[in-house]
Amino acid sequence: MKINLPKASLPKTPTALPTMEIEFKPPNARIPGYIPMVIPPSDLEAPEGVETEATEEPQAPSLKIPVLDIQMPVPETAVVVTAVTTAVVAVATTTLTQSLFEPIKKKVQKQLQAKVNKWKEKRKKKKDSSES
Repeated sequence: MKINLPKASLPKTPTALPTMEIEFKPPNARIPGYIPMVIPPSDLEAPEGVETEATEEPQAPSLKIPVLDIQMPVPETAVVVTAVTTAVVAVATTTLTQSLFEPIKKKVQKQLQAKVNKWKEKRKKKKDSSES
């Protein structure tokens, strides 16, 4: 007994694969980077035989108080100018706003006091009428 199986006819494989043309540049990734910072250890010392340069630190200006024999440090000019400007603006603002708001404050205070007095009178009348 023979079985007849159908034969499949497959197409021939192409010898060269078709290529696709790309008209734009493919995206590229920019990888973040950094320049490493070299920090020397805290106990770093110069090797033997090496002379170090003597560097003088600039001294802050100071004022000598003759009676007490004390050297008082004088602040920098920028710090003094900033402090003086701030103080002048604060005083001017306070003075100006006080003169503007003082009359308003007095009027509001009078109105509030009048309402409180009326409320007290009404309360007193209610007490007197409930007692009799």
